[in-house]
Amino acid sequence: MRGLKSDFIYVVTLIFLGLAILVKGITMFGKDGLGAYIKKEITKTVLSSCLPGAVMTVHGEQVDSGHEIVMNEIRGNFPVFQYLEKEGPVQIESEDILEEIRLLEGRDEDQKDLDDENIITDEMIEEDQKETEQEETNDAEKRLLEEKLKDFDYLVSRFYSIDKTTTIGSDQLDAVKMASVDLVVPKNPDIAQILIYHTHSQEGYKDTAPGDESKTVVALGERLAKELEAFGYGVMHDRTSFDKENRDYAYSNAEPVIQKLLDDNPSIEVVIDVHRDGVGENTHLVTEIDGKQTAQFMFFNGLSRTTANGDIEYLKNPYINDNLAFSFRLQLAANEMYPGLARRIYLKGYRYNMHFRPKSILVEVGAQTNTYEEAENAMKPLAEILNKVLSGE
Repeated sequence: MRGLKSDFIYVVTLIFLGLAILVKGITMFGKDGLGAYIKKEITKTVLSSCLPGAVMTVHGEQVDSGHEIVMNEIRGNFPVFQYLEKEGPVQIESEDILEEIRLLEGRDEDQKDLDDENIITDEMIEEDQKETEQEETNDAEKRLLEEKLKDFDYLVSRFYSIDKTTTIGSDQLDAVKMASVDLVVPKNPDIAQILIYHTHSQEGYKDTAPGDESKTVVALGERLAKELEAFGYGVMHDRTSFDKENRDYAYSNAEPVIQKLLDDNPSIEVVIDVHRDGVGENTHLVTEIDGKQTAQFMFFNGLSRTTANGDIEYLKNPYINDNLAFSFRLQLAANEMYPGLARRIYLKGYRYNMHFRPKSILVEVGAQTNTYEEAENAMKPLAEILNKVLSGE
């Protein structure tokens, strides 16, 4: 039995080594020619046969990014391949795979596991109101709630919807730590402090006519800017369209533009990407505030981590924990001020350009089944919630 095992390992080693040498030889034909194509096809076939769980898919179709994963596996298990490549420590950065990941990211934000727990119900609103009243009238009950929030399972069930494509643990979702982060922004209308922009500027509502920007998320951003300016903040609203030509690459298109705005305006501390969600046609995300039908909204965080492949090195975000603290505090304020207005915070796997600033947030205002008026009615309470957190009230 031991001899058979040794023979098997020997044969597998020879196969991988032979593949490595073959791939190395093929690449001599040139990066962009026939050799590159054959290299991808060989390695993708091997990956599909031997490591099917590692193949990336989009809407059920295989994405041609498996060759880098195979190469990385070979490099890690057979150091001789590093020698053959004459590269020393292997760097797996690749423009091809980065482009594919950014494509996945662009499509990914639209796809959510939106089940009943993410839709605000009357029972959930009543529960929020009850806990808010207890906080206001009973210090003991308030302390009890604070203790509950220290429990990871309670925190998740109460505040979050975690997409099946990603994972998170109590090391990041720690209510005590998130509550202690300093988020105050001293008001100064003479400088840019808050940036509002729209990765998906073409998103509109059920009564938005094609080409009419006055009833899209861009118009919402303008209204939100005015509401925040009324509180005394300096606000910049960028109306650039990043998705008009190709929605899939909107995040990639937006990144250099937003980065330049921030480089030119280093005083900006808060970055808000305003979107509109997509839900089933029978779902209406609405509540009543001050007698007005008001679209519910949802804060959204990217974790730069997928369940299948772990942390995404290509999409680093040094501010993930700050982003999480920001959305958590906004959610707490929303539940206190307007129970039922904010849906549970949604967590997904990619980055969604939330790496620009510690206080970066993506917010989905209503959905395609809302009217523009319902969405616009949400801007005043959203501004009030932001002000409560940013002013430290």
